[in-house]
Amino acid sequence: VQLVESGGGLVQPGGSLRLSCTISGRTSSGYTMAWFRQAPGKEREFVAAKRWTTSSTHFADAVKGRFTISRDRAQNTDSLQMTTMTPEDTAVYYCAATQNPHPIVSVLSLPRTYDYWGPGTQVTVSS
Repeated sequence: VQLVESGGGLVQPGGSLRLSCTISGRTSSGYTMAWFRQAPGKEREFVAAKRWTTSSTHFADAVKGRFTISRDRAQNTDSLQMTTMTPEDTAVYYCAATQNPHPIVSVLSLPRTYDYWGPGTQVTVSS
């Protein structure tokens, strides 16, 4: 199983950016996919997750109301739409996946929940 992110880059404060994550390999079963980010000198932090079974979405407080997730099941792709971005959103963004289609909510934000990780894509918010 491989994950590949795309769509990172430079955006001005207040702007928008869309990241995509495509999963390939043994994808016959559903996956729960998530996004994490890591800023320089900081620990990796949870951003958002979308469970396969219910398609329910969960967001970190720091991005709630600004970020959304969409899914294209046919393409095995999740997209993270980021709006009203601030310099605090600057980080390397990683997508992650687990073959558990319905993890309990309390573990969605934990990196150890996820079995597969993409290489990451840089997002920089700066004027």
